Amino acid sequence: MTSSQVINPATEEILATVGLMDVAAVDDAVARAAVAQRQWARLAPAERAAALRAFAAVVDAHVDELAALEVANSGHPIGQAEWEAGHVRDVLQFYSATPERLSGKQIPVAGGLDVTFNEPLGVVGVITPWNFPMTIAAWGFAPALAAGNAVVLKPAEWTPLTTIRLGELAVEAGLPADLFQVLPGKGSVVGERFVTHPGVRKVVFTGSTEVGMRVMAGAAAQIKRVTLELGGKSANIVFDDCDIERAAATAPYGVFDNAGQDCCSRSRILVQRNVYDRFMELLEPAVKGVAVGDPTLRDTEMGPLVSRRHWESVAGYVPDDAPIAFRGSAPDGPGFWFPPTVLTPQRTDRTVTDEIFGPVVTVLPFEDEADAIALANDTHCLSPRPRTYSSQSKIRSRGAMDGFDPTSGR
Repeated sequence: MTSSQVINPATEEILATVGLMDVAAVDDAVARAAVAQRQWARLAPAERAAALRAFAAVVDAHVDELAALEVANSGHPIGQAEWEAGHVRDVLQFYSATPERLSGKQIPVAGGLDVTFNEPLGVVGVITPWNFPMTIAAWGFAPALAAGNAVVLKPAEWTPLTTIRLGELAVEAGLPADLFQVLPGKGSVVGERFVTHPGVRKVVFTGSTEVGMRVMAGAAAQIKRVTLELGGKSANIVFDDCDIERAAATAPYGVFDNAGQDCCSRSRILVQRNVYDRFMELLEPAVKGVAVGDPTLRDTEMGPLVSRRHWESVAGYVPDDAPIAFRGSAPDGPGFWFPPTVLTPQRTDRTVTDEIFGPVVTVLPFEDEADAIALANDTHCLSPRPRTYSSQSKIRSRGAMDGFDPTSGR
């Protein structure tokens, strides 16, 4: 078995060495999961519901531990990490109500009734990204378990620690040891085997559109079900009749949350031309006011990027001759720090069309609503979602996070 070092992105210190599964280990895990799944599915719905509530209670008792682990492994500010750990508990609590409500349907037909039942698929493979390890894992494993399935889960290589701990907490809560297994490993090995293994009947993948297409194509060979959360390049659209002061003051938090490593990041701000200059004047102090620093401190709003390799990827979008309007600050010394950065490029620049996945935002003027929509949709991502910003609303979108190999540019 090979291994990988897990690095604290704020200090560059080694946190742990994690063993990486090979194909034989994955096959063994799937075989054991299949046995556990049959036993789990035979339980009364109320028993499965109680087990998930017990899992939620154990997570709740370890929120502080999980949050501290996420701060160290992912560089998330402590307040955000605490919310994420609590969210895992809440997701489990939410889906604990599902087993007793998975009723079928009765469809009237000539001469009687056609009765349908919901049955578990079997073993579900979940592939999660590095940017929100706990929360996205919970979105995959909680509903799958609630429906009577077993789960094998591959965390991202860079950020496996909280997911590994959740697997341990599941056993502490009383779930069968083989029912929910966390399998660290390379995407090209573990993730690929989830797709090709005939015993894995569904794959849940969060990541890039490019890799998602490969997952879907591979799953098609076995008519295997998939759930995909893929690419996007979201935009805030600021019209001239909105509250410009409020829009400029809050826009940084739509893109620099989690250092821009977020599928919901509004990494393009489109501003109606007649208020563009005023918006930029107001945006500069807001960007420079974002508190970037030690993620263990309560007043920190943005931590580091997740790894050196990802830092290099983001930095590649901001060369020395980049059209930088202004930047915020970031610590010196160890850590993968990148300051909040505002660019004013041409519409065709790759910073406008590519998902940077870092604390870099482009601001562009538009003429009217039709022009704004055309600009928002002019992106390489396959599922662009324009977002209209007003002083009354913030709208989130879904997008790309991770590939099979989380060191390949995500």
